[in-house]
Amino acid sequence: MARILITSGPTRQFLDPVRYLTNASSGRMGAALAQAAIEAGHEVIVVTGPVTVVYPQAASVVSVVTTDEMLQTVLRLFPSCNGMIGAAAPCDYMPRRVHPEKIAKSGQPLALELIETPDIVATAAQSKRPDQWVVGFALETEDVRFRAIAKMEAKCCDCIVSNDASAIDAEENSVEILARDGRTLGRAAGPKIEVARVILRSLEPLIADASPPLPSPHL
Repeated sequence: MARILITSGPTRQFLDPVRYLTNASSGRMGAALAQAAIEAGHEVIVVTGPVTVVYPQAASVVSVVTTDEMLQTVLRLFPSCNGMIGAAAPCDYMPRRVHPEKIAKSGQPLALELIETPDIVATAAQSKRPDQWVVGFALETEDVRFRAIAKMEAKCCDCIVSNDASAIDAEENSVEILARDGRTLGRAAGPKIEVARVILRSLEPLIADASPPLPSPHL
């Protein structure tokens, strides 16, 4: 049995006290992965952004809002886990300046300067021990496979799950699981729970190499 950390859902980056940047991620894929991992006998910790999806009761769930909150939670919990699946869709950009009061309409265009948020999967992968593994997700709108492989290399992932934008807020998904050397470890299409089960089976060699159970983290 492994202890698997799964990130799930979107994050929010506030412009002012009431407005924020985000995306349409529903958390369904993360919830499906959690269920598939539990079915396979693993312990699961989910770090989730704001979603309405219900995670499996057997999973430990930690809720966050911003990308930085998700990153700090992952860095706190990952050392006590055998591996991580980064299924979340964190907001990639944040405003350089967050207005302390609600931005009033003025009738004029509003210019926003955005900067990149930290990359959660890449940061976790760079911090992992030799006995840990990290699996990323790559959601692209063009050159899907090529960009997934490039992202896997750039983020130092052990493998990556490639899918396209049709997966966002959908009941079904179509994925290709890719190894570091470009080999296809598995393909799946259909309801997200069935896709998640294929992903977990494709990751069995990684999971099998996991160390014995680690001390339980403080959630």
